[in-house]
Amino acid sequence: MNWLTNTLGTSIGKKLMMAVTGLSFIGFLTLHLAGNLSIYGGPEAFNAYAEKLHSLGPVLVAAEWILLALALVHIATGLLLFVQNLSARPQRYRVNKSGGGRTIGSATMPYTGLLILLFVIFHLANFSFVDKSHTTIFDVVSRAFADPVYVAIYIAAMVVVALHVSHGFWSLFQTLGLNHPKYMPAITVVGTILSLVFGIGFGFLPIYFSFFA
Repeated sequence: MNWLTNTLGTSIGKKLMMAVTGLSFIGFLTLHLAGNLSIYGGPEAFNAYAEKLHSLGPVLVAAEWILLALALVHIATGLLLFVQNLSARPQRYRVNKSGGGRTIGSATMPYTGLLILLFVIFHLANFSFVDKSHTTIFDVVSRAFADPVYVAIYIAAMVVVALHVSHGFWSLFQTLGLNHPKYMPAITVVGTILSLVFGIGFGFLPIYFSFFA
């Protein structure tokens, strides 16, 4: 057990936790987007999907608690790494160079992560923690997306998610030691495609409700 705590207490151990929890959230986003696509089937299809989820009962509750635990680990570890990096480099560089593979995604990871956290809280408050006793989830979503302010926030948040994933995907392969000069270009392309799928896939939902639903 000591080797585990010693490993997780190091920077490498923290990065491993970030990689594993990040991979789990990419899986969650994939499943969540797949379920949300039922919206295009109309109110009946989307409500049936929501009812199917709630019928899982304890399994769904357990999954939600696991996601919460992973989120807390990801956030806490990310903050620790961010503080450690600042402490190791108290003075910022005079010139912000893009050498060494530095991208907008990598440079903004801590900030996009914080924005995603704020959006998740805002999103849950509007979708999950509302009274659904006399309405359906499709109606709840429709009312939310009828507000242009919410639509703008939602689309902006999906751009942030895409930016976060664009760096996080290939970074986790590197952290887990699965990077290789032969495969990393392909992994980078897959990460870019995946980030676009999430950004466009989720981001188009409010547009669909506003103009087509």
